[in-house]
Amino acid sequence: MAQTRPNDDVNTEIEDLEFASARRELPGLQGMVWRAAATAFVAFHLWILLVQPVDPTVSRAIHVFFGAALGFALFAPRASTNLVRPVPLYDWVLIGLSLIIPFHYIFDADGIEMRTFMGPNLQDLLVAGVGILLVLEFARRTAGLVMPLIAITFIAYCFVGPWMPGILFHRGVAFDQLLVELFNNNGVLGTIVQVSASFIIMFVVFATFLQKSNAGEYFNDVALALVGRLRGGPAKVTVLSGIMFGAVSGSAVANVVASGAFTIPMMRRVGYDRPTAGAIEATSSTGGQITPPVMGAGAFIMAEVLGIPYTEIALAGLIPAILFYFANYTHCDLNARKLGIKGLPRDELPRWTTILRRLYMASPLILLIFMLVQGFSPFRAAAWGIAATLVIMIVTSLVHRVWLQRQGLFTGVTSAVIETAAQIYDALHSSMKEVMQLIAVCAAAGIVAGVIGVTGVGGRFASLLLEVAGASSLMAMVFAMCVAIILGMGVPTTAAYAIAAAVVAPGLIRIGVEPLVAHMFIFYFAILSAITPPVALASFAAASMARADMWQTSIIALKLGLATFIVPYMFWLSPALLAQGSFLEILPALLTALGGVWFLACATEGWMLNGPLNPVLRFVSGSAGFMMMIPESMTDLTGITIGVALFLWQRRAYPVEGMVTLPRPVERRL
Repeated sequence: MAQTRPNDDVNTEIEDLEFASARRELPGLQGMVWRAAATAFVAFHLWILLVQPVDPTVSRAIHVFFGAALGFALFAPRASTNLVRPVPLYDWVLIGLSLIIPFHYIFDADGIEMRTFMGPNLQDLLVAGVGILLVLEFARRTAGLVMPLIAITFIAYCFVGPWMPGILFHRGVAFDQLLVELFNNNGVLGTIVQVSASFIIMFVVFATFLQKSNAGEYFNDVALALVGRLRGGPAKVTVLSGIMFGAVSGSAVANVVASGAFTIPMMRRVGYDRPTAGAIEATSSTGGQITPPVMGAGAFIMAEVLGIPYTEIALAGLIPAILFYFANYTHCDLNARKLGIKGLPRDELPRWTTILRRLYMASPLILLIFMLVQGFSPFRAAAWGIAATLVIMIVTSLVHRVWLQRQGLFTGVTSAVIETAAQIYDALHSSMKEVMQLIAVCAAAGIVAGVIGVTGVGGRFASLLLEVAGASSLMAMVFAMCVAIILGMGVPTTAAYAIAAAVVAPGLIRIGVEPLVAHMFIFYFAILSAITPPVALASFAAASMARADMWQTSIIALKLGLATFIVPYMFWLSPALLAQGSFLEILPALLTALGGVWFLACATEGWMLNGPLNPVLRFVSGSAGFMMMIPESMTDLTGITIGVALFLWQRRAYPVEGMVTLPRPVERRL
């Protein structure tokens, strides 16, 4: 089935949502040189991670500032700048400064380490000051104004703190101490960048190689074969595609762009209006960041901060991901029932024989999961996944040439090797494009973490949360939710989680919340900020692709994800939903949570089974859902009793499917 893709203007709009300014298209030899430099940058990381390690501080400096040099070459300072032109002189100055900083660490590593105890010299201070300014500009170009403004606000707080009231007061910080703390291993070159330079870049490379092998197309075909012919099939395909593609891509906007070009036109064709099609895609794509085995980049930071294996984070994210996508699937089904939307004709769906013949396409992901379960480090597991993908790429090319095109063995092998080498080169420099924003936001988040450490504001914020929790623990959690969502508006999830984890998580832990629960709670809401108005990047991207009203799309996405906003409170009250506990504790919690999500979705949609719910019955359904989602035996039993009674009433009132449908809404076409 042909894939319908939006025009170039729409693609530009979507890219502008994810990046602050458009990428430059460097012409001629200069473009070739910078593509080669990007490829070498990624290859260097693979080498030091898998073959020959180097000093961690040196590798972090290279990661941030060689990345910044590439960023200043490949990103224009303003969206209106002419994009097809060589790098201008002022950017060459920034590139030169960016390249100097890593050499400061390469040639004077021992001296820098000694001066951490004796105090910095003038060269250290100059490097720190220039480096901080470069990071702010790098983040502005690749991630927008919000993240640099947050970092600048925190830096300003270092100077105005002695005049601030209450918990915001601190005694002030000496300027030289501030520069060192914000730049070195407690700041820009700290833990967050270390995660970016190891785990994140490996999984970005893995995801890019997997996409180059056409795994994304295969996952879409599997989803089509599974649910394409069902009621509202294209919407359900979108949900399953979000699960499968989300397993290899940790960016909501990237998921929207990759799968939305295929799923949104398909939903439109069977009768979904533009805002609903965009909202379904946005919500499903957002859930990819909490979907194991490859969750969003923040999950790797979480593992490093908590000092636990990434596999534990992935296992903890499994049940919340199930609840998230079950809610999405239920909303799609109810919406299709309500509007009488059918599935796709069987003759338009992929055949299972073809899908099973291509089952090898899933082998890199299966191998990745196996390696993680066996206890291998995440980047080792990702390396094996990349290796499996390379085998698939070269064998597929070889079979195609020798078996189908009947080329000679020597010619076929030579052509297959050349083609695969070109794909590897393309995948490596494409990976750099994807990882560049993450480098910038991780470095900027390091500035914020440095301020929190040097001023001690994190501890005072924890005291504030303790005071709030003294009145109500629930209010403390609501406060933490609001902080995570607000921080996530307009910035990538990684930065939102990193800042909220530094500011809010210590306070939650001090009021008695388990560390893993506290961090997962913040991470979950940082992710949901992608569909939370007024700044909902995933919803805006999907609306652009669907040519729908952005606000209308965002509101529908919020409704589709409403049940999922309750899930973090559920695993706060019952850590069994984070796979913490025995099987006999986890299973009942999961089943009642699924039931609660279903009844709450029915209340939100105003529909159950084959007919509508009046306002009173919607309230009853919502109440039953809430009670089943609260992990208490009495509330579970009460919710189940009410829910079963309502289910039987609705089944008796509307026994035949299709008796009632509602008129489809009138679209507002842009």
